[in-house]
Amino acid sequence: MNPLSSHPRATSGVLAPEPSASGKACVYYDGGCPLCRAEIATYQRAEGGDALRWVDAHGCVPDELGAGLDRPAALARLHVRRADGVLLQGAAAFVEIWSNLPRWRWLARMARVPGALPLMDAGYTAFLRVRPLWRPAPGSSDPRPRELLRELRTDHAGETGAVMIYRGVLAVTRDPALREFAQHHLETERRHLALVEQVVPPRWRSRLLPIWRVSGWLTGALPALFGPRVVYATIQAVETFVDRHYAAQVPMIDALLQRPAAAGAALPDLPALRAMLEKCRLDEVSHRDDAASRWDGRGGWLLSAWQQIVGRGSEVAVRFCRYI
Repeated sequence: MNPLSSHPRATSGVLAPEPSASGKACVYYDGGCPLCRAEIATYQRAEGGDALRWVDAHGCVPDELGAGLDRPAALARLHVRRADGVLLQGAAAFVEIWSNLPRWRWLARMARVPGALPLMDAGYTAFLRVRPLWRPAPGSSDPRPRELLRELRTDHAGETGAVMIYRGVLAVTRDPALREFAQHHLETERRHLALVEQVVPPRWRSRLLPIWRVSGWLTGALPALFGPRVVYATIQAVETFVDRHYAAQVPMIDALLQRPAAAGAALPDLPALRAMLEKCRLDEVSHRDDAASRWDGRGGWLLSAWQQIVGRGSEVAVRFCRYI
């Protein structure tokens, strides 16, 4: 028995039933949303996943959506068209998926509990309100691959944070040599930020930029309270990570450059982008080496632990920034 057949919300959103030509229930999901795509991939790999038909509403042709469902509606909420043509949406659509997957049927059974489905639908509606944090708004198309845009977003956030690191140092220290060091590298980071801003559209910039600014300033100001050696050790740790980060992006661009000419025709700026990122990387290496040359590298376990925290923290921050 279908776990939704007796539930009053099970057929909410029903339009003219159109039985499935394939005889399978059809799932319409938003493949442009990273979280949605990841969840759907989990269902597709699960036992019973091949019993459902999966349609990415983000990239399919309109005819694949069938009667009573247009692309804006399909992108706004999850939909499932049952084999009998009944069109479900929201929480009811999820329950229909679960009922077809043996290892997920326990969730479908939970939906039979009185009041459960409305609560699930309310939770899903709340998620939809914050989903724009992960999914670009409609009309924000860019010819560059999404993964490359995410990497460029992290570059923009990183250069924003780098500018604030040196501002934090200058706000605290009165040491002439350290101020000269910070001012010199601040100018370089400002140039980097200006370059990256030219290739990262505003709609693709991280929503976490306020946090990057504050944390960057603190990453410069707090070490400056303890003297130049701690600042130099901090900069060395940060730039060691940044060197690896920029270097990892070059192979991605190289792979795009090796695509067939017709496929790469819409990406004419890739060689210039590669050169820009490599120039930024080499500047960051220069910052790292300059900082390393200004202290003896023997800071004890406490300073070594701080460097590990800074490097690891930078890595975690970049992971979040790719998607937010």
